[in-house]
This record gives sequence, C-alpha cells and structure tokens, in this order.
Amino acid sequence: MVENTSKQPARSQNVQAIVEYFKSGVKPMANAVGIELEHTLLHQDGQPVSYDAPDGQRGILEKLTAKYPEATRDESGNIILLSDGVCNVTLEPAAQVEASAGPFTDLHEALARITAFEEDLDEASEADINVMTVGYHPTMQAVDLTLIPKKRYAIMNEYLGAISMFGICMMRGSASTQVSLDYTSEADCLRKLRLANALVPVLSLICDNAPVFEAAPRKHQLVRTEIWQKCDPDRCGLVPGVLEEGFSLEDYAAYILDAPALVDISQGEPQLSEKTFGEIYADAPMAEADVEHALSMFFTDVRLKRYIEIRPADALPAEFAVAYAALLKGLFYSEDSLNGLDQLLREASASEVEAAKDALMESGYEARVFGYPVAALADQLISLAAAGLEESERELLKPLAVLVASRVTLADLAQAQAQEDD
Repeated sequence: MVENTSKQPARSQNVQAIVEYFKSGVKPMANAVGIELEHTLLHQDGQPVSYDAPDGQRGILEKLTAKYPEATRDESGNIILLSDGVCNVTLEPAAQVEASAGPFTDLHEALARITAFEEDLDEASEADINVMTVGYHPTMQAVDLTLIPKKRYAIMNEYLGAISMFGICMMRGSASTQVSLDYTSEADCLRKLRLANALVPVLSLICDNAPVFEAAPRKHQLVRTEIWQKCDPDRCGLVPGVLEEGFSLEDYAAYILDAPALVDISQGEPQLSEKTFGEIYADAPMAEADVEHALSMFFTDVRLKRYIEIRPADALPAEFAVAYAALLKGLFYSEDSLNGLDQLLREASASEVEAAKDALMESGYEARVFGYPVAALADQLISLAAAGLEESERELLKPLAVLVASRVTLADLAQAQAQEDD
C-alpha cells in the first residue's frame, strides 16, 4: 500500500529519520555476530510452564537475577529484561525464554556463553521442567498457550489473530534462532540485505527443527515458513523491492511508513492502530524511539535495524545455533563468499524466492530452487562458508555441515525417532 504523501507534511523528514537510523549502524569493520535463541519450557508430562505459576517464568526470571543482575521491570514490578552485559534475557509472547547474546567476534565464546545461559536456565527451573530448543511447541495448540501480561502482546494478538490463525501460531507456538550481522557501508548493507533475502528458503531448510505443528505431526516440512507466509502480508516475508536493482534505504523507509502500524505508541500508552506510521507521524518528525518501535513491528524474513537480522531459522540446540551463526559469518564476512553468493543468486527474484519456499515445504532436499537442486546449493553454501571462516572456527560449522551432507534436518531426525518410538 502506498500512501497519499501530500497529507504527510513530515514525510520527507521521517524517511530521512529512518534512513539515518540505518546509517548509524555502519561499522568500520564487520566481523561480529549476535545470536538470539528462544527456549520453550515444558513440564515432563507435556504441559506448558505457566508464567504465573509458582514454578513459572516469572519466578525463574527472579532467580536468574543472581547471575543477570541488571533488571528492567514494568510498572507492576514484573521483570521484562535481565542482563549481565553480554547476554540479555527476555520473554516472548507465550513466555518463551529468549537469550540475546553478543556481539561476538569469536564464535567459540558464543558457544560457551549460550551454553552457560542454558545451564543457568536449567538451574533456575524446577526439576520437572525441560528447557527445549525446538521450532514449535511440541505438545500444545497455540490457542491454548497463555500470553504473558504485556499490553503490546495483547494488541498484537487481537490484530494478528483477526487476520488468520497463523498470527496466533507465530506469537504463541513458534520459537526461533536469529543471527545479526554488521555492515560497513550503505552499499554493503544493501548487498547483504539482497543476498540474505534470497537465501531465506535454503536457510529455512538447513535449520528446519519443527517436527510438530499444533500438537500433531507436521504435514509438510518448514512449518515456520508457512506460519510467516500467512501471518500478516503487510509486515512479513520480503520487503517489497529488496531483490531489485536500485533498491535503496529510502525505499525501505517508505515501506515502514506505508504499512499499518499495528501498535501505536505516539500517545504514550500502546494502542491498537490500523493507521500507517506515515499517518501517525504525518505532522511530527519521528524521534529515534519512534523509529525503533516502528522497525520492531515488522517481522520480515530479514529485518534491518542498526544491523541485519536474519530470521528464518527455527530454534536450534546451542551447538547448531552457533553452527548457523558460523555459516552466516563465513558467507557474509568474506568478500570471496559474497562474490560466490552473487554468482549463485544473481537471478533470484521475489517470485522465485516465494516459489522456492513452496517447493521446499513440499519436497525438502528433493526440490529444485533457483535452477539448482537445493541439495547442491546447500553444499555450495557450506563450502563457501567454510572457506570464509578462520580455521579456528571451521569446526563449529560441522553440526550443520553433517546434516546437509546427509540431506536431513533436525526435524526429520526427530520425526523419525518419534515414529520409531511409536
């Protein structure tokens, strides 16, 4: 949707505010990686862990303050963020526990830090609670999972739930691994954005870890892909035009301004809004906090902030999450690797990316995408990444490299094990 910008006197200022926010993320060197990993908590009997229960996430966060002493609380005294300066701990809508760690220039440090957090989370949880890293809740339908008491999430639940059930599934049932990368210039940012968006379907396959959807065996591969396809087309999938020649940061800013805001914070208290951000700030230039909020209300496959956030992977066990970070580091922080990706993906278009998602959901490693057998393309990505990494970090790529070479995913292995157990 494109707005009538004549009714937005502050339009050009707001485009520039967003663009300048992106440009403020330029780093002199791009070699650090951030990792966000979401954890699902489950009782031994398969029941979800309730936020407000005596053994629930509210109490778990309180226990974690012993090791993550920087605590931010809401007006009711509930913890909304913990930090030890390296790792931030927050809750997702249905009390999935997210660790946001980094940035790391050494991925061995990343693995040690994430592993230490998971040990801390285990220690803070009751004995009958399992801390799981899977792409979708393994025992419950999303509607039966309770939202934590946060007004923004209640608004999102109302808005997205009115579009389709998949908004509810996204908020309550799903869990992800997200990796953040730096850029050294506007041109470097746009190049990495284009390549990352083109890679989304293949990255989704390599990191598929959702054998169950809505308390039943999945009906197809890449459960997360379908959820995000059908969640909200205004703010999910590809940023319009991002794969086209000439796409600019100004185009990205226009996209942000021209989509429904969903949550409006311009009056202080969060409110449900179908107005666009362009309409909300039609007469008032956006402050930095307004820009940050606006960007946070978009859930595209690849999201730009002051870094590039690559979002299609399911939640993964720590060694696989770091292997995924190693894959992306090797692909995006090596000029040779970037040149290789340019060659492999030079014909990728938005329609081909969407077709690739459909093909991979249907056929997995048997599919063809962008004119290649996806298995061969995945092999190429592993090889490029390995060549782009320092020798000391190549070993960290191995967990995903083994899966790719075997043409299986963690979801395939879990599904096979479940069938064997039955």
